[in-house]
Amino acid sequence: MVGAEETRLVIVRGNSGSGKSSIAAGMRERFGHGLALVSQDNLRCAVLCENDRPGAANIGLIDVVARYALNAGYHTVIEGVLYAEHYSDILAQLRADHRGVSHGYYLDMPFEETLARHATKPDLAHISEAQLRAWYREHDLLPHAMETVIRTDSTLAETIDRIMRDTGLTDLTPPDWLA
Repeated sequence: MVGAEETRLVIVRGNSGSGKSSIAAGMRERFGHGLALVSQDNLRCAVLCENDRPGAANIGLIDVVARYALNAGYHTVIEGVLYAEHYSDILAQLRADHRGVSHGYYLDMPFEETLARHATKPDLAHISEAQLRAWYREHDLLPHAMETVIRTDSTLAETIDRIMRDTGLTDLTPPDWLA
């Protein structure tokens, strides 16, 4: 078992440019200390410098970091593309092992929106449309209805509000040990 009855585990998945990192950052801004962010891009690209593939080391690292944060009493947000084909087993096991409340969200966005959002990010200009197409997975949902689908018409603020409310984070304060 991992975490405590009081801890929250939130998994935010979606294609590139769907808003995962912005949502996680907004949740941290609203909640403050006591909310750990486990970013697939950070662990996969910055820490390990590896490609996303079945059995890659980042899959286990995401699991270990999330478990460590939950066991330390942090509410934990895992965010990333997290292809169902590669990550569904560890995400399902983490949810099953978590003692507290667990929620999953999938940001469902058409490819055209992915392309449009990437065009607004100058630091990602090196990524071609062909690369984005190769990475894109339409409706890449986890099995067994493990996620709530959030559509493109939900604004960033509305999405953060919804997740904070659904998970009960709006009603919680950071643990005393963080004061």
